[in-house]
Amino acid sequence: MKKSDFYYELPEELIAQDPLRDRSSSRLLVLDKQTGQIRHRTFTDVLDYLEPGDCMVINDTKVIPARLYGQREDTGGQLEVLLLKRLTGDEWECLVRPGKKARTGQRLVFGDGRLRAQVCSIGEEGNRIIRFEYDGIFEEILDALGEMPLPPYITHKLADPDRYQTVYAVNKGSAAAPTAGLHFTEDLLDSVRAAGIDIVPVTLHVGLGTFRPVKEENVLDHHMHEEWYSVSRDAADRINAANAAGHRVVCVGTTSCRTIESAAGEDGLVKAGNGDTRLFIYPGYRFKVMDRLITNFHLPESTLLMLVSALAGREHILHAYREAVKERYRFFSFGDAMIII
Repeated sequence: MKKSDFYYELPEELIAQDPLRDRSSSRLLVLDKQTGQIRHRTFTDVLDYLEPGDCMVINDTKVIPARLYGQREDTGGQLEVLLLKRLTGDEWECLVRPGKKARTGQRLVFGDGRLRAQVCSIGEEGNRIIRFEYDGIFEEILDALGEMPLPPYITHKLADPDRYQTVYAVNKGSAAAPTAGLHFTEDLLDSVRAAGIDIVPVTLHVGLGTFRPVKEENVLDHHMHEEWYSVSRDAADRINAANAAGHRVVCVGTTSCRTIESAAGEDGLVKAGNGDTRLFIYPGYRFKVMDRLITNFHLPESTLLMLVSALAGREHILHAYREAVKERYRFFSFGDAMIII
């Protein structure tokens, strides 16, 4: 399986730079994974593809203002630090630019000294392990000093940072949003509940590894990034109950999918708990829990494009993407959506 097997041509102007005024007014491409048949709808029509008793799994993670701008304490040299993952207490795995200025032992200053830090070590792929020092509450300081870390393909400054959060975001910890969920409004969620669909939250803190390109031509040589997830006992019980009753499990986004597939045993039962996952889903993978997927359009040759190809078949997915380009759909984080049925 080659990386180039998952390439498609995308005109740059189709990469959505700004969210729509109304979250739920996005377009919705409906793809039948068995036949490859395509329909063009509006996102609020997603209710037509949900049935009473279905379980809709959402990722309730919340994006933190993870981008910090600071200086080296000794020289005053400027640095950008991106918080990727909290390790223990005040130690974080971070991406630092320029990295050569952040050697082990280097001390950093942010916001006129309100926040200080020291580079403890250099981890895999050049990421830094940094320990922060401060007086007060770290999250409040981060809210004051940090910026929302938008994906690299979005060049516009976001006027309203809340538009890069789902309306159900509660658990802080992500460096990127679970973007399939951005299409839901409170009213639409109320309509989903009123239709008898159980909405079940799980948590996966999205890292910037989700945007990291696959470098190896042989897909199986790719080193998957690690992300932390949590599934409560209540969530596991509700998902398992829907499955046992013959209802469908519909995931909102690839992060919800990876969470429940990571938490499931070979018997298809989701187990409560938390931990780190490096689950890499590509064609040939047998889904243990998920039946349907609501998702955005993904980058060429990305692990997420491989995931949706595992569900619907590479030929069907690439055909659907070519159709989406032809019909001028909006792509990526602030773009339109598809549902694979």
